[in-house]
Amino acid sequence: MAKVLISPSKYVQGAGEMKNIGAYAEKSGKKALVLISEGGDRRFGAMIRGSFEKSECTAEFDYFNGECCNSEIDRLTGIVKEKGCDLVIGVGGGKIFDTAKAVAYYAGTPVFICPTIASTDAPCSALSVIYTENGVFEKYLFLSSNPNLVLMDTDIIAKSPVRLTVAGMGDALATYFEARACQRSGATSCAGGITTEAAMALAKLCFDTLMSEGVKAKVALEAGVCTQAVEKVIEANTLLSGIGFESAGLAGAHAVHNGLTVLSECHHMYHGEKVAFGTITQLVLENIPREELEDIIGWCMEVGLPVTLSELGAENASDEQLMEVARAACADTDTFHNMPFEVTPETVFAAIKAADAYGAYMKRGVADAE
Repeated sequence: MAKVLISPSKYVQGAGEMKNIGAYAEKSGKKALVLISEGGDRRFGAMIRGSFEKSECTAEFDYFNGECCNSEIDRLTGIVKEKGCDLVIGVGGGKIFDTAKAVAYYAGTPVFICPTIASTDAPCSALSVIYTENGVFEKYLFLSSNPNLVLMDTDIIAKSPVRLTVAGMGDALATYFEARACQRSGATSCAGGITTEAAMALAKLCFDTLMSEGVKAKVALEAGVCTQAVEKVIEANTLLSGIGFESAGLAGAHAVHNGLTVLSECHHMYHGEKVAFGTITQLVLENIPREELEDIIGWCMEVGLPVTLSELGAENASDEQLMEVARAACADTDTFHNMPFEVTPETVFAAIKAADAYGAYMKRGVADAE
């Protein structure tokens, strides 16, 4: 099988870049559908409208209904056709991106992704994660191309809640470990081939950046400033993780995330927070050396990512419920089967329980030391 690497056509990261969205848009279309939340419109709408006032491209705004589901995608695709839009722009967070990408795919238009947070690696991918209207994972929608532009305004992102950027670190944490598993198994990546050395190098750089800059970035964000550490983590969360996961592959961490969506108790947690616990579960399943496992759990604790089921809101989940999570994670259509060994609901159930226990053990050790 061929090696394949895919990426967005253009990636722009810098302070104040949202003010230039109209200038970028006029190079790709005459009328853009801007998909944004009502809250996002209050915060950034005037800036975006001001940019389009100087542009040869006009903008039609519509509010996101809150879930990346088929009914919302169909609604917005209808608006694109009804209004004669030839460009779709998603402004906000991960589910808005995924919806905008799916709408552009079905409508046959270019798509721009403009994150106001750095909470997932969704912006760069040719992939939309589709949920039911109730927020339960349904399927991956593989798209024909990556976004035409990903625009990261670091001024805006640095002012977003710190928890969101930390959640992005949780999503990015999985990238290298899932890529490594896929390389070992020879699995086909989301890009449609086996991983390139370039994708593996980016995945490893993503991990190394998180380890060296993650804590510094969190502290800086808590102080309300954007430092070089913050800039590096934004790039790791978005570009490095985005190319790394898509062109190297997904495995156990994201499958556990998808399994956890069957627990309503976890629905309030961010994607990357659940992926972080999924990463620990995958590493337990791989039986990596104790020192490495403790380093990863310790880093998660330091930046504020969940390492136990209790922190995910599932402290009262029964063994029957956790087995349901394990079965969902092992679905034929999910990515646990990209691991380089056989995975069953029973082994995943055991790994979830052990990951939770090891996280609790590490937290007790920290508490005792204090």
